[in-house]
Amino acid sequence: MRRDEKVFAVSLFSGAGGLDLGFSWAGWRAVLANDIKRDAAETYSRNFGIKVVPASSASAEDLPAFLLGSAEEIAWEALEPALEEPDALIGGPPCQDFSVVRGKADKRRGIEVRRGRLYLEFVRALKELRPKAFAFENVPGLRSANRGLAYKTILEDFQRAGYKIVFSDVVDFSKMGVPQMRRRLIIIGVREDLVGGLAELWRVRARTEALLKPRDLLAKYPLTPMEAFTGRRLDELEEEYRELMREWEGVWEEVGTERALRWKREVWDKLTFDVIEDYLKLNGIRPKDRKELEEALDLHEEVLKRLGYWRRPVCSEPLPDGTCAAPSDISTAERMRRIPPGENHEFVRGTEWEVEGRGMSLIYRRLHPLVPAPTVVAYGGGGTHGYHYERGRATLTLRERARLQTFPDSFLFSGTRAQIRAQIGEAVPPLGGERVALAILPALRHAVVH
Repeated sequence: MRRDEKVFAVSLFSGAGGLDLGFSWAGWRAVLANDIKRDAAETYSRNFGIKVVPASSASAEDLPAFLLGSAEEIAWEALEPALEEPDALIGGPPCQDFSVVRGKADKRRGIEVRRGRLYLEFVRALKELRPKAFAFENVPGLRSANRGLAYKTILEDFQRAGYKIVFSDVVDFSKMGVPQMRRRLIIIGVREDLVGGLAELWRVRARTEALLKPRDLLAKYPLTPMEAFTGRRLDELEEEYRELMREWEGVWEEVGTERALRWKREVWDKLTFDVIEDYLKLNGIRPKDRKELEEALDLHEEVLKRLGYWRRPVCSEPLPDGTCAAPSDISTAERMRRIPPGENHEFVRGTEWEVEGRGMSLIYRRLHPLVPAPTVVAYGGGGTHGYHYERGRATLTLRERARLQTFPDSFLFSGTRAQIRAQIGEAVPPLGGERVALAILPALRHAVVH
């Protein structure tokens, strides 16, 4: 395969297409996508320009297409004439039953429930299509669900289908330029007949790990929400940073709790209000020298340009999908005015703004402008929406969430506000998806980039 040739993928459980968009940036093209949600199908069709057809009646003549319906309805034998031997099968089956957000390992039923067993449709596609490789994405909680049995079973099923596992680990997309702490389990396999001896297998594993567990400057110096929202690099944001942080002066007196006073001593009093100095301190970064810092900021600029954010503040112009619409913050505005950047609902415990019965750290968590955002979630009420770092703001707009996920502003969504929120929250960040796509190439015998 030449570097300039397209490689072809079949995508299952595609959602709005975050993983697929990343694959397209890496030179791949999905000839088939699939999901059960119509709103996600409409978003995918809107951005990738392929038609939507029912999964239960799709034929080879329909491809390329988005197959709307359960993966269980897909008759692969009717599609194989158009698919031939795809280069890769990609996707992430529904993950809610594996997520640690749902509780302790013995409370998560994982593969015991139908939704958790949908990974078997991924295995069925592997057996039917025999792609050269696959990339499987899921939540880290899959490894501990059913006391580890779910993870062990899934790996064994992939191996029985005829694939060697070349990577299986949790990756942190914030180390790839995504301005968000988003950890996901990635499993990559290559068809057994394409793998040589043990030495070749270990070489492929080493190259794959280098791409998905990076130790480069972008991994050391993460991109920040402030850069993603303003479209500017950190060293251009000195004045704006100082002004927005000064808005929080005295919040400890308004709240009046021991925790608030402790925050003043341990956080506020240690701020320098120098954007670079505070960024380095908050992220635990020790630059080797000034040149390294400059190179890192150049990389931040490069990422912002690649995503189309450079010099374009988020929602500086309205977008036709309504994702720039300001949320209604009436019920949360006063509470959020007392929760400073990086803090959550615990900051106002014992006050009139207290939230009863909340134990999760993401509840009413406000972004910090200089630290990768908490994970953008798809569902939930009561304080799970994500909150802006500016004191005069509360809930993030949908487009701000999309930027934290590295969707370009040209990517337009379809559906209701709740549906779009779910599409964004369930997606693989496209920038992370691109890295996964690049990681597959060394796993393909005829696709190794020298």
